Amino acid sequence: MNTCSTMIINAETPNQPEVLAMLDRLDAYCASLYPSESNHLMDAASLMQGDVLFLVARDVDGAAVGCGALVNRDGYGEIKRMFVDEQRRGLGTGKQLVEQIVLFASMAGLRELKLETGIHQPEAIRLYERCGFARCEPFGDYGPDPLSVFMERRL
Repeated sequence: MNTCSTMIINAETPNQPEVLAMLDRLDAYCASLYPSESNHLMDAASLMQGDVLFLVARDVDGAAVGCGALVNRDGYGEIKRMFVDEQRRGLGTGKQLVEQIVLFASMAGLRELKLETGIHQPEAIRLYERCGFARCEPFGDYGPDPLSVFMERRL
């Protein structure tokens, strides 16, 4: 658990109404930026599998303000479903979520983290770069996509 004066981050299930609403907003946002073949989203059922750690950031009033997932991919971790509520962006919520994912990945013995994001999300790319991620080649089941940015960080 990570706490600061305005937020608490815990492992939770994604099938809660307010978390599902955040994931729906993320889906709609991604659909507005990219064609379906360039959206690599995990649904709530997939996020509840045993190889996934799903984190939710909540404000002091208990409202869900962000989320992110760590998927164990047999030797490396993949960050999925990162989202921060529009009113919380720029306040460090995303950075704290990434830091918690890095901590859990390290504790699980993973040697690196990888992620895919889109070229039309410069704020996300900057966040990951500030958190020590560098661009890399496509990994796992991803193929080359001119709309994707692939990143990794050694742990």
